[in-house]
Amino acid sequence: MPDALPHIVILGGGFGGLAATRALARARARITLVDRHNHHLFQPLLYQVATAGLSAPSIAAPLRQILRHQRNVTVLMDEVAGIDLAQRRVQLQRESLDYDWLIVATGAAHAYFGHDDWAIDAPGLKSLDDALAIRRRVLTAFERAEQEDDPVRRQAWLNFVVVGGGATGVELAGTLAEIARHTLAGEFRRTQPGAANILLVEAGPRVLAAFDPALSTKAQRQLEHLGVQVRLGQAVTAVDGEGVTLGEQRLAARTVLWAAGVAASPLGRLLDAPLDRAGRVLVRDDLSLPGHPEVFVLGDLASVQQDGRPVPGVAPAAKQMGLHAARLIAARLHGDSHAMPFRYRDAGALATIGRMAAVAQFGKLQLSGLLAWWVWLGAHIWFLIGFRNRLVVMLDWAMAYWTQARHARIITGEDERESGR
Repeated sequence: MPDALPHIVILGGGFGGLAATRALARARARITLVDRHNHHLFQPLLYQVATAGLSAPSIAAPLRQILRHQRNVTVLMDEVAGIDLAQRRVQLQRESLDYDWLIVATGAAHAYFGHDDWAIDAPGLKSLDDALAIRRRVLTAFERAEQEDDPVRRQAWLNFVVVGGGATGVELAGTLAEIARHTLAGEFRRTQPGAANILLVEAGPRVLAAFDPALSTKAQRQLEHLGVQVRLGQAVTAVDGEGVTLGEQRLAARTVLWAAGVAASPLGRLLDAPLDRAGRVLVRDDLSLPGHPEVFVLGDLASVQQDGRPVPGVAPAAKQMGLHAARLIAARLHGDSHAMPFRYRDAGALATIGRMAAVAQFGKLQLSGLLAWWVWLGAHIWFLIGFRNRLVVMLDWAMAYWTQARHARIITGEDERESGR
């Protein structure tokens, strides 16, 4: 593309950044998309990789492949080192980029509420690396239990604690119960995987707090039917390699998974703008940075209020923000400087608990059980990137439905705790 064309720099190849990039396909401009990974990740199914239901390539696709026909885009795999708003320049690790328009959509990271040292013993789930590390830890726990002669130490390997009762926590807990009760049944000789205890800990009064209370209750009942122990109103006060502490109670558990909260990408602090308590950037109603109409902040990094409530940090919201920012930039490239406010259109909420168990909420319409599960399946297959991924996931799920097997149960790499802290 000619250097004289306006330059749009987009940081982050997630839902928001990719939606903005594709929406600008016909823009008379140069676009540079920067991400520290070379792929777009379908995060709603990341827990399926972590629990051996899907392989990593099934829920990810190379950004270059996705955008190979969009000639006005250059993709760079790099990390942001700094942002100079006055000079309109982004400093990467390997080069610098001058921009006319900047979109920042770098997502969120794990939040340990001031206890970052817990991360080594309670990994969170945000990337493929996280998912593969969790899968290794979960499957290794059953292997270690098989080799343990002491019944107390064996049970510690078979105790799994999931911290956080949001969608990710509920999905992880339900799937772990299915793995222990069904997938691994009959495969071990010295121990019984079905003896595993799956504990879901939520500091709030109910699981799936974003859903209607009636659906939260149904979700909890479905979890308990699977064998998951749900503890509400209890906060984790300590985590280490041997287990967790809930108030004054100590529980021995060699596998602890963190799904209790997220914090905005630290990149937000480089924008010299007001932040909320979670580190999200307080943007204007058109998603632009205060004082810098040429900079837009999207997705989990943006703090957006609508009708007195925050816009949720979910994939549909990020995609809608990306499309909105792209429309404004396209209009301004044609001389229209009108600042149109962003309006989030709620597409509903879905969460799966396990095989043939889910909850769904679309405005006043509420579904649970088998029907919600079918809706969940269809929606996730539909929104996956690429025909191949849709086909592979559909076939994998069909096989798992009939056999309850999980084909991705391969342990690779080394546990960080065993390789040294």
